[in-house]
Amino acid sequence: MMDRGNRQEPIYRSDADRMLFLRTLGEACERTGWRVHSYVLMGNHYHLLLETSEANLCAGMRWLQGVYTIRHNARHGLRGHLFQGRYKAVLVDGGDDAYFRTVSDYIHLNPARAGMLGEGELLSGYRWSSFPQLAGDPRKRPSWLEAERVLGMWGEKDDARGRRSYREGLEKRAAEERGGGATDQEMLKTLRRGWCFGSEVFRERMLGLAVGAARKPVREILAAHDEQEAERLIAAGLEAVGLRGEDLAETAKGDPRKIAVAATVKRRTIVGNEWLARRLHMGAAGRVSRYCSEAEGRPEVARLMWGIKNVKR
Repeated sequence: MMDRGNRQEPIYRSDADRMLFLRTLGEACERTGWRVHSYVLMGNHYHLLLETSEANLCAGMRWLQGVYTIRHNARHGLRGHLFQGRYKAVLVDGGDDAYFRTVSDYIHLNPARAGMLGEGELLSGYRWSSFPQLAGDPRKRPSWLEAERVLGMWGEKDDARGRRSYREGLEKRAAEERGGGATDQEMLKTLRRGWCFGSEVFRERMLGLAVGAARKPVREILAAHDEQEAERLIAAGLEAVGLRGEDLAETAKGDPRKIAVAATVKRRTIVGNEWLARRLHMGAAGRVSRYCSEAEGRPEVARLMWGIKNVKR
């Protein structure tokens, strides 16, 4: 997964912007259930290796890039597009270690390949990559970053010895890249230009799924998945706050219990304010947006959210 800045311009103007992007990515993962295996933030683009549990990639990416653009522009007093257009997505064969590892290594080696490391600087010194987090102290990793799969592709476990071995192995690869490169260029060409990166069997299976999906509108598929998850969260949330579904219409639009449920759903799905307003009988969509943005700042709502925050996916 990758996208570039509009007109090849930077999408991060400072380290604060990079932190903002990662925070927004974390929120997107919480909303969608994504699992990120590798990432790197470059000057005018980013790369992500992520796994989805539901058919919500398009909606999730639209939310991630849209919200980051709004926040970035607000910080810098800008308006207009930040990204050049639709992101580029490549399906990766997760059942074949060679393909998955090639993509993860490609992502992590980007700073070395682009000449962004100073003389004698290690790859693990590049802060804006998941590599130092995967190879370092697991207590410093964000909850949405998965380590087991990447380390496992190197034949290692997520323990001190395994992380050290992984770090040394990729640092060696980085040194080779800086010295002229030892990367399989044909594999990289396929990765950069194709829509699918995997075995022929995997490619044929993906083509078959694409043909089947084409019989149903994509928007309909995405909405069904996300609304199904939202309904599950609403049912669990209403039970947690002691509110019955049949009482929603007679309960005040701004009832703290409704706000707590709505805010929880917004944090874990990408359903819109209009859908929530209609489903929870909360009036106008703008009202839902305002209530949810203020939710954690209101003690009575925050307590209710705390009570339902452990609702499982």
